[in-house]
Amino acid sequence: MTEAEARTIERLRAGAGTYACGGYLAALDGLQRTEICTALIFDRLQRKMRTVETLHGEADGNWNQTFYLLYFRTLGDRQNQEAFLRLARKVPYKIVLRERLAPHAVEAMLLGASGLLELYRGDAYTLDLRRSFEYLAAKYGIEATDASEWTLTEIRPANHPVLRLAQAAEFFAQDEFIMERAMACRTEEDVRRLFCIEAPSYWRTHHVPGAESDESPKRIGAFKANIIGINLVAVLQFAYGSYTGSERLRDSALTLLERLPAEDNRYMRAWQAAGVRPRNAFESQALLQLATEYCAARRCAECPVGRRIAKSLAEAGEERTNR
Repeated sequence: MTEAEARTIERLRAGAGTYACGGYLAALDGLQRTEICTALIFDRLQRKMRTVETLHGEADGNWNQTFYLLYFRTLGDRQNQEAFLRLARKVPYKIVLRERLAPHAVEAMLLGASGLLELYRGDAYTLDLRRSFEYLAAKYGIEATDASEWTLTEIRPANHPVLRLAQAAEFFAQDEFIMERAMACRTEEDVRRLFCIEAPSYWRTHHVPGAESDESPKRIGAFKANIIGINLVAVLQFAYGSYTGSERLRDSALTLLERLPAEDNRYMRAWQAAGVRPRNAFESQALLQLATEYCAARRCAECPVGRRIAKSLAEAGEERTNR
């Protein structure tokens, strides 16, 4: 690294917290921006593949169980990610398949095993779920989770774990070829058609058990479905394509990210304040990789954007000197 490049890197490090490279990224033409985003996307997908590989090993090489575990990991908010994953281990996919033709039984297993029903006043519906769970727990040897393992403070009603589990029960009861359908998703519409599932009718008038609310369909919305598309479908398509040697499926994962809208989160809002507006999930995932893996650790000397900025400024300075 030349002295000029080193000075540029130090300036970038000083501004890493506010994404000082944002102006440079915003000024790039489409081809250059895509080139940088592609490198970052491959970094991010490789990192996420390690999670898939861990879950695939845990599932003894069963891809349907891997999908099931990853679905639950993606279903809730970040603070309940591990609680959802623990629940999926307690009620594995093979058991859900056995009871799939009785959706109420799947709901009873998931909600009963979560331990969350014990926190709320019972009514006829939830008392029936508890009785069903007692029978199914004895049948399959399911041990309920302690409700204290869930974080329930500052949770939006639409994202409450109880409601998400009711939606998950309906999702897995709909079809036994769920992973195949996920691997076939190519567009935002495909993702929404598969994942925008409504919870059973009881939940139209309830956000939590035993407490009635205004009637409204409790459906996984487009925003959440797109998040599942980004963090589950695209990741699993890329991982499964890599595992099977299918370049077509790996390409499909990248195309799906290009067709899904960019995320709206604190990272993207900060990038927008710095001058960069992601056009799709492909770019927002690349910016997320940039923010979390490079900017947060001030790794500007290793960053593909930082290196490019340093090199271009050094070459511009050298050109001025030679005139």
